[in-house]
Amino acid sequence: MHDLEQTKLEWKATAIADLLAIIDYISDDNPDAAQALKDEIEKKTSRLPEHPRIYRIGRVVGTREMVVRPNYIVVYVENPNAVTILRVLHAAQLWP
Repeated sequence: MHDLEQTKLEWKATAIADLLAIIDYISDDNPDAAQALKDEIEKKTSRLPEHPRIYRIGRVVGTREMVVRPNYIVVYVENPNAVTILRVLHAAQLWP
């Protein structure tokens, strides 16, 4: 049986850079909105190891996509040991 306690959440450097760039961009106009979005993304991604298949199959084979808000998408992959966040994208960005 799969042990949920061992499933980790990992962030690729590209995903961290994506998130920071989005937050930085939003914070220029609205620091509170930027912090709220960051908190929401972190909260939702923290639950991915428990329910990695709850979100839609991604446009890239082997990935899944979590729509955080209509404009923000978290792209991730899962395996028995970890859920790995690959990218955090604005919906207007070309992906893949």
